[in-house]
Amino acid sequence: MAEEHGINIYIRLLKMAKPHTAKFIFAMLCMLAVGVATSALAFLIKPALDEIFFNRNLHMLVVIPVLVVILYFVKGACNYGQTVLMSFIGQRVIMYLRNQLYHHIQRQSLSFFSKNPTGILISRITNDVTYIQGAVSEAVTSVLKDTFTLVGLIFVIFYQDWQLAFIASIVFPFSVYPIARFGKKMRQVATKTQVTLGSLTSLLQETISGTRIVKAFGMEAYEGRRFEKESERLFGLFMKSVSIKALSTPLMEFLGGIGVAAIVSYGGYQVIQGASTPGTFFSFLAALIMLYEPVKRLTNVNNTIQQGISAAVRVFSVLDIEPEIVNRKGATALPRIEKGIEIRDVTFSYGDEAVLKHVNLHVNAGEVVAFVGTSGGGKTTLVNLIPRFYDVTEGSILIDGRDIRDVTVESLRSQIGIVTQQTILFNDTVRNNIAYGDIRKNDDDIIGAAKMANAHDFIMALPKGYDTVIGEQGARLSGGERQRITIARALLKDAPILILDEATSSLDTESEVEVQEALETLMKGRTTLVIAHRLSTVGNADRIIVLADGRIVEEGTHQSLLAAQGEYYKLYTMQFRSDAGRHPDIPAAENETSPATE
Repeated sequence: MAEEHGINIYIRLLKMAKPHTAKFIFAMLCMLAVGVATSALAFLIKPALDEIFFNRNLHMLVVIPVLVVILYFVKGACNYGQTVLMSFIGQRVIMYLRNQLYHHIQRQSLSFFSKNPTGILISRITNDVTYIQGAVSEAVTSVLKDTFTLVGLIFVIFYQDWQLAFIASIVFPFSVYPIARFGKKMRQVATKTQVTLGSLTSLLQETISGTRIVKAFGMEAYEGRRFEKESERLFGLFMKSVSIKALSTPLMEFLGGIGVAAIVSYGGYQVIQGASTPGTFFSFLAALIMLYEPVKRLTNVNNTIQQGISAAVRVFSVLDIEPEIVNRKGATALPRIEKGIEIRDVTFSYGDEAVLKHVNLHVNAGEVVAFVGTSGGGKTTLVNLIPRFYDVTEGSILIDGRDIRDVTVESLRSQIGIVTQQTILFNDTVRNNIAYGDIRKNDDDIIGAAKMANAHDFIMALPKGYDTVIGEQGARLSGGERQRITIARALLKDAPILILDEATSSLDTESEVEVQEALETLMKGRTTLVIAHRLSTVGNADRIIVLADGRIVEEGTHQSLLAAQGEYYKLYTMQFRSDAGRHPDIPAAENETSPATE
């Protein structure tokens, strides 16, 4: 069953070469010509020895060298042609597969990325696809070319002496078992190698991106040991692979040596007895020796195919995962929001754990609504359901009365701008990072968005202004500068719905003031959903929603919720208890008792 599965996987790979059928046919003709030329060269040894060296035929002394030159030219030219064509086909298939894999990963929901580490996904696109390349181009070339060559040379040896050919063929069945055995073992080792490569890539991605934490906690030696352990495991698997490949060649040579020894004994006896000519014997022997190379390559190509199948299984396991967030049949574009957002009896679960439980809420168009609560209360999850980063488990979310699952994902997300606490920037120019909001906008629009985000002045002070490359995650900028670029990006998008995930919480006081001004500009006229971890940032919200244990437990304005002295009041006094006695928002009576209630 496993072998059949492997065959099906390989057929699936080869089907990707269908658009290049014409090139493949021409490459096959070239391979056929190589096989015929190789066989003809072996066949020419008989007339070369018998006619030139024994019969001293001057005519053949001219004809045979010319034929040898022509055959080598044809063989070389066709070898070049099939190599270029098959490499083109192989690289095209790999490019298509790599692109398909990347686009497929991009279409997955956030839950997919929480289950699959970044390093493992990178390994699929890089390491695994590289293994497939050998199985698609090199293996197919070797199988076809060497098969044509084998058929031609087998014809020569049977034509020259069928009895000797029969003796030689006795050895062949003994080589089939080790080839199959090595192939099975190679596939097992290849699978383990690719898993280890994925783990190593994941480890690299984590430690390099988190290098500040590694250094801050003095964990360089610990991470070094982790890396060395994975490297040692990879080394062991690599050596197993080398051992399998290295053993196959001497075994084939040994089996071939037995066959040659038997043929020399019997064939030499035939020549001595006058039953055969030296030309016939040496032509036969040359063809037999020529057979060794294609047989050896076919032995090794099985290892390459098994490695490719192992990699393909892992790649297809990702490609076969259906995205959770897709457009429904008949989904239409969502018009610009006019009335508001309704969250209707929404329940959402991560696996068996319900994070949100029967939440109901209506947000009017143009309203600023803040979501607060203790960690794990469900506020971030609730807001992430609106752009369909996840789909609700029960209930529905509507915009202007339309279920967001009935509109296209593209039109829905085009109406939503997001600014998060974690600034996501790319190792590109300032201009291109801002233009990410809407790549159709021109330079004047980009500069206008930067000015509105209070970013233009510091951008112009950079070495190359808007053409300055800001480094990975904007490493060459301060926290406030990075945040203002993300705000400029959101301004450029000009989406009517805005999600702010505590965009100022990690900034110093001076940067926070500048970013807050930019955010106020961004929020004007937009339906804004604010995920608030610091309650000092939500005082001006039109409405505050308090979530606890996946449910809405309170809602109202900042002042009304403080006056109610409920869950919001507890959260607020907890954050400001160090100066509760003088905080103007906390009622005086409670100011006096708050230390005792701790």
